[in-house]
Amino acid sequence: MSQQNTPIINRAVVRVIAIVGCDGSGKSTLATNLVNNLASQIPTELFYLGQSSGRIGEWIGRLPVIGIPFSRYLRAKADCVHERPSAPPDNVTALTIYLLSCWRAYKFRKMLARSQQGHLLITDRYPQAEVPGFHFDGPQLAKTVGGSWWVQTLRQREIKLYHWMASYLPLLLIRLDIDENTAFSRKPDHKISVLHEKIVVTPHLTFNGATILELDGRESIDTVLSKSLSTIRTSLL
Repeated sequence: MSQQNTPIINRAVVRVIAIVGCDGSGKSTLATNLVNNLASQIPTELFYLGQSSGRIGEWIGRLPVIGIPFSRYLRAKADCVHERPSAPPDNVTALTIYLLSCWRAYKFRKMLARSQQGHLLITDRYPQAEVPGFHFDGPQLAKTVGGSWWVQTLRQREIKLYHWMASYLPLLLIRLDIDENTAFSRKPDHKISVLHEKIVVTPHLTFNGATILELDGRESIDTVLSKSLSTIRTSLL
Protein backbone atom coordinates (compact mmCIF):
# COMPACT_ATOMS: atom_id res chain seq x y z
CA MET A 1 0.00 0.00 0.00
CA SER A 2 1.61 3.26 -1.09
CA GLN A 3 1.23 6.45 0.90
CA GLN A 4 2.69 8.70 -1.80
CA ASN A 5 -0.64 10.08 -2.94
CA THR A 6 1.11 13.35 -3.75
CA PRO A 7 4.71 13.82 -4.94
CA ILE A 8 7.26 14.53 -2.22
CA ILE A 9 9.21 17.73 -2.88
CA ASN A 10 12.92 17.20 -2.33
CA ARG A 11 14.32 19.71 0.15
CA ALA A 12 18.03 18.90 -0.09
CA VAL A 13 20.67 16.21 -0.28
CA VAL A 14 22.16 15.87 3.19
CA ARG A 15 25.58 14.56 4.24
CA VAL A 16 24.18 11.18 5.21
CA ILE A 17 25.15 7.64 4.27
CA ALA A 18 22.07 5.57 5.02
CA ILE A 19 22.19 1.79 5.38
CA VAL A 20 19.01 -0.23 4.90
CA GLY A 21 18.12 -3.89 4.60
CA CYS A 22 16.46 -6.74 6.41
CA ASP A 23 17.50 -7.64 9.96
CA GLY A 24 20.54 -9.88 9.71
CA SER A 25 21.83 -8.29 6.51
CA GLY A 26 24.72 -6.62 8.35
CA LYS A 27 23.50 -3.02 8.70
CA SER A 28 24.85 -2.41 12.20
CA THR A 29 28.20 -4.06 11.48
CA LEU A 30 28.70 -2.04 8.30
CA ALA A 31 27.63 1.20 9.99
CA THR A 32 30.14 0.72 12.82
CA ASN A 33 32.95 -0.20 10.42
CA LEU A 34 32.26 2.82 8.23
CA VAL A 35 32.43 5.18 11.19
CA ASN A 36 35.67 3.58 12.38
CA ASN A 37 37.23 3.96 8.92
CA LEU A 38 36.02 7.46 8.08
CA ALA A 39 36.23 9.23 11.45
CA SER A 40 39.98 9.75 11.16
CA GLN A 41 39.50 11.60 7.85
CA ILE A 42 36.32 13.63 8.37
CA PRO A 43 33.99 14.22 11.34
CA THR A 44 31.73 11.15 11.20
CA GLU A 45 28.94 10.04 13.53
CA LEU A 46 26.65 7.03 13.79
CA PHE A 47 22.89 7.56 14.07
CA TYR A 48 20.20 4.93 14.64
CA LEU A 49 16.98 5.97 12.88
CA GLY A 50 14.78 3.03 13.84
CA GLN A 51 11.63 3.76 15.84
CA SER A 52 13.19 2.30 19.05
CA SER A 53 10.01 0.74 20.45
CA GLY A 54 11.99 -2.10 22.04
CA ARG A 55 14.37 0.29 23.78
CA ILE A 56 11.55 2.55 24.94
CA GLY A 57 9.67 -0.50 26.21
CA GLU A 58 12.72 -1.54 28.22
CA TRP A 59 12.99 1.96 29.69
CA ILE A 60 9.31 1.96 30.67
CA GLY A 61 9.73 -1.51 32.19
CA ARG A 62 12.36 -0.13 34.59
CA LEU A 63 9.98 2.45 36.04
CA PRO A 64 9.01 1.68 39.66
CA VAL A 65 5.67 -0.05 40.37
CA ILE A 66 3.87 0.70 37.08
CA GLY A 67 6.77 0.02 34.72
CA ILE A 68 6.46 -3.70 34.03
CA PRO A 69 2.65 -3.92 33.68
CA PHE A 70 2.50 -0.75 31.58
CA SER A 71 5.29 -2.02 29.31
CA ARG A 72 3.41 -5.30 28.82
CA TYR A 73 0.22 -3.37 28.05
CA LEU A 74 1.89 -1.26 25.36
CA ARG A 75 3.59 -4.27 23.76
CA ALA A 76 0.27 -6.15 23.66
CA LYS A 77 -1.33 -3.15 21.95
CA ALA A 78 1.49 -2.96 19.43
CA ASP A 79 1.18 -6.70 18.70
CA CYS A 80 -2.51 -6.22 17.91
CA VAL A 81 -1.62 -3.64 15.26
CA HIS A 82 0.91 -6.02 13.69
CA GLU A 83 -1.49 -8.98 13.74
CA ARG A 84 -4.49 -7.01 12.48
CA PRO A 85 -2.83 -4.34 10.35
CA SER A 86 -5.98 -2.96 8.70
CA ALA A 87 -8.07 -2.69 11.90
CA PRO A 88 -8.04 0.81 13.45
CA PRO A 89 -6.27 0.97 16.83
CA ASP A 90 -7.88 2.43 19.92
CA ASN A 91 -7.01 5.97 20.98
CA VAL A 92 -4.25 5.00 23.46
CA THR A 93 -2.55 2.67 20.97
CA ALA A 94 -2.75 5.28 18.21
CA LEU A 95 -1.16 7.88 20.48
CA THR A 96 1.62 5.47 21.45
CA ILE A 97 2.38 4.73 17.79
CA TYR A 98 2.29 8.41 16.90
CA LEU A 99 4.68 9.29 19.73
CA LEU A 100 7.12 6.63 18.49
CA SER A 101 7.05 8.32 15.09
CA CYS A 102 7.60 11.70 16.78
CA TRP A 103 10.63 10.21 18.52
CA ARG A 104 12.01 9.09 15.15
CA ALA A 105 11.39 12.59 13.75
CA TYR A 106 13.21 14.09 16.76
CA LYS A 107 16.26 11.94 16.02
CA PHE A 108 15.98 12.89 12.34
CA ARG A 109 16.07 16.61 13.26
CA LYS A 110 19.19 16.01 15.35
CA MET A 111 20.74 14.24 12.38
CA LEU A 112 19.94 17.19 10.09
CA ALA A 113 21.47 19.63 12.57
CA ARG A 114 24.71 17.65 12.76
CA SER A 115 24.80 17.38 8.97
CA GLN A 116 24.43 21.15 8.61
CA GLN A 117 27.40 21.55 10.95
CA GLY A 118 29.56 19.66 8.44
CA HIS A 119 29.47 16.20 9.98
CA LEU A 120 29.05 13.05 7.89
CA LEU A 121 26.30 10.89 9.38
CA ILE A 122 26.16 7.11 8.97
CA THR A 123 22.60 6.00 9.69
CA ASP A 124 21.32 2.55 10.52
CA ARG A 125 17.93 2.63 8.69
CA TYR A 126 16.25 5.55 6.95
CA PRO A 127 12.58 6.65 6.99
CA GLN A 128 10.46 6.35 3.86
CA ALA A 129 6.85 7.21 2.95
CA GLU A 130 6.19 4.66 0.20
CA VAL A 131 5.11 1.59 2.15
CA PRO A 132 3.44 1.80 5.59
CA GLY A 133 4.62 -0.08 8.64
CA PHE A 134 7.46 0.19 11.16
CA HIS A 135 8.93 -3.01 9.66
CA PHE A 136 9.86 -0.87 6.64
CA ASP A 137 10.60 2.37 8.54
CA GLY A 138 7.36 3.87 7.28
CA PRO A 139 4.26 5.33 8.96
CA GLN A 140 2.60 2.65 11.10
CA LEU A 141 -0.87 4.17 11.44
CA ALA A 142 -1.12 4.32 7.65
CA LYS A 143 -1.55 0.54 7.68
CA THR A 144 -4.94 0.99 9.34
CA VAL A 145 -8.28 2.19 7.99
CA GLY A 146 -10.98 4.23 9.71
CA GLY A 147 -11.15 4.73 13.44
CA SER A 148 -12.19 7.67 15.60
CA TRP A 149 -11.56 11.28 14.56
CA TRP A 150 -8.58 11.20 16.97
CA VAL A 151 -7.05 8.17 15.25
CA GLN A 152 -7.65 9.66 11.82
CA THR A 153 -6.06 12.95 12.88
CA LEU A 154 -2.96 11.20 14.24
CA ARG A 155 -2.76 9.08 11.08
CA GLN A 156 -2.63 12.15 8.85
CA ARG A 157 -0.12 13.89 11.11
CA GLU A 158 2.11 10.81 11.09
CA ILE A 159 1.99 10.58 7.29
CA LYS A 160 3.06 14.24 7.07
CA LEU A 161 6.00 13.50 9.39
CA TYR A 162 7.23 10.71 7.12
CA HIS A 163 6.76 12.78 3.96
CA TRP A 164 8.84 15.51 5.59
CA MET A 165 11.64 13.08 6.53
CA ALA A 166 11.58 11.36 3.13
CA SER A 167 11.97 14.73 1.40
CA TYR A 168 15.61 14.84 2.57
CA LEU A 169 17.71 12.59 0.35
CA PRO A 170 20.83 10.96 1.75
CA LEU A 171 24.06 11.50 -0.14
CA LEU A 172 24.13 7.73 -0.65
CA LEU A 173 21.86 4.91 0.44
CA ILE A 174 23.44 1.47 0.81
CA ARG A 175 20.95 -1.38 0.50
CA LEU A 176 22.09 -4.79 1.72
CA ASP A 177 20.48 -7.82 0.11
CA ILE A 178 20.00 -11.07 2.04
CA ASP A 179 17.95 -14.25 1.83
CA GLU A 180 15.57 -15.22 4.63
CA ASN A 181 17.46 -18.37 5.67
CA THR A 182 20.73 -16.50 6.10
CA ALA A 183 18.92 -13.66 7.89
CA PHE A 184 17.20 -16.12 10.23
CA SER A 185 20.48 -17.90 10.99
CA ARG A 186 21.90 -14.54 12.11
CA LYS A 187 18.72 -13.38 13.87
CA PRO A 188 17.07 -16.54 15.27
CA ASP A 189 15.06 -14.47 17.75
CA HIS A 190 13.13 -12.85 14.87
CA LYS A 191 10.03 -14.31 13.22
CA ILE A 192 10.99 -15.75 9.84
CA SER A 193 7.66 -14.51 8.41
CA VAL A 194 8.66 -10.94 9.30
CA LEU A 195 12.12 -11.40 7.79
CA HIS A 196 10.52 -12.75 4.62
CA GLU A 197 8.21 -9.74 4.39
CA LYS A 198 11.11 -7.32 4.75
CA ILE A 199 13.18 -9.16 2.14
CA VAL A 200 10.28 -9.03 -0.35
CA VAL A 201 9.42 -5.35 0.15
CA THR A 202 12.72 -3.56 0.85
CA PRO A 203 14.31 -4.01 -2.62
CA HIS A 204 11.38 -2.15 -4.21
CA LEU A 205 11.64 1.00 -2.08
CA THR A 206 13.03 3.98 -4.00
CA PHE A 207 13.55 6.30 -1.01
CA ASN A 208 12.23 9.20 -3.05
CA GLY A 209 14.79 8.76 -5.82
CA ALA A 210 17.91 8.55 -3.65
CA THR A 211 21.20 7.28 -5.10
CA ILE A 212 21.32 3.61 -4.07
CA LEU A 213 24.30 1.26 -3.87
CA GLU A 214 23.11 -2.34 -3.97
CA LEU A 215 25.35 -4.80 -2.07
CA ASP A 216 25.11 -8.46 -1.14
CA GLY A 217 24.96 -8.86 2.64
CA ARG A 218 26.15 -12.48 2.29
CA GLU A 219 29.58 -11.35 1.11
CA SER A 220 32.41 -11.03 3.61
CA ILE A 221 32.45 -8.03 5.93
CA ASP A 222 35.70 -6.80 4.36
CA THR A 223 34.26 -7.01 0.83
CA VAL A 224 31.08 -5.10 1.73
CA LEU A 225 33.11 -2.49 3.59
CA SER A 226 35.57 -2.03 0.73
CA LYS A 227 32.82 -1.54 -1.87
CA SER A 228 31.00 0.88 0.42
CA LEU A 229 34.07 3.00 1.14
CA SER A 230 34.97 3.21 -2.54
CA THR A 231 31.51 4.53 -3.48
CA ILE A 232 31.33 6.87 -0.47
CA ARG A 233 34.66 8.50 -1.33
CA THR A 234 33.46 9.06 -4.89
CA SER A 235 30.20 10.57 -3.59
CA LEU A 236 32.09 12.97 -1.32
CA LEU A 237 34.25 14.38 -4.14
